[in-house]
Amino acid sequence: MTPGLASLLSLLQLSDSAFPSGRYTLSYGLETLVQSGQLPVPAESLTLIALLGDSVRLAAAPSDGAALACAHRAASADGDVDLEAIALVDARLTAVKLPREARDASSRTGRAVLATASVAIGGTALHDYAELVRAGRTPGNHAVVVGLLHAQLGVPRLAAVAAELYAFSSSWVAAAVRLGLVDHRGAQALLHRSRHLIADAALQVVDRDVNQILSCTPTLDVIAMRHEQAALRLFAT
Repeated sequence: MTPGLASLLSLLQLSDSAFPSGRYTLSYGLETLVQSGQLPVPAESLTLIALLGDSVRLAAAPSDGAALACAHRAASADGDVDLEAIALVDARLTAVKLPREARDASSRTGRAVLATASVAIGGTALHDYAELVRAGRTPGNHAVVVGLLHAQLGVPRLAAVAAELYAFSSSWVAAAVRLGLVDHRGAQALLHRSRHLIADAALQVVDRDVNQILSCTPTLDVIAMRHEQAALRLFAT
C-alpha cells in the first residue's frame, strides 16, 4: 500500500461518524433554536445552509480548524512532537471557547478520541500528549488531539483541516435530522451544497498561527449558555 493511500484511509477513519468521539451528543445550538421557536420544524433548506455556513466560517474554522492546523505543525509523521507548542494551542483554544458547555464538549470529545486512539493507533507522541492530559497539564481539546493524530499518520495539513470541518458539518447535519429539521435525503443535499464553503474555510485557516485561533460568535455563545437551562434536552450541548 502506498503511503498516500494509507494516510487517506487514516483520514477517513478519524473523520468517520463511527469513530467513538461522542460528537452525537452535540446539537451545536440547534436544539435551543428549535425549543425557543426561532427555527421551525421542518426548516427551509436555505435557512439550514445559511446556519451551517455561519457555524463553519465563524465558529468551527477559525477556532477548531486553526487549532488543528497549529497542532499538526507542532508534530510530525516521524514521531517528533513539540509538546510545549501543543499545550499552547490547547490553552488558546480553551480560552476562546467562552461558554462552559463548549469548553466541556471540546475536552470531553477530545479525551474520548484520545482514549480510543491510544489503544487503536498508539505512538510515542500520542502517549506523551496523553500523559499531559491525564496529569491535567493540558485540556485535551478535540481539534488538538485530531491534529496531532493526523500529523502522526502522515495526513497533509490542509486535508486534515478540511476533514475536520467536514466531520463537524456532518455531525451538525445529523443533529438536524434527529431534531426533525430535515430528512436524510435533504441532509445529504445540504452537505453536498456546502462542500465548497467547507473547502474555502479550510484554506482560510490552514496557515494560521496560535495567536490567530479565534472565536467571535456572540449569538452562538448565548444559545450554548441557554441550552443548559432547558427543562428537557435530547443533546448534552
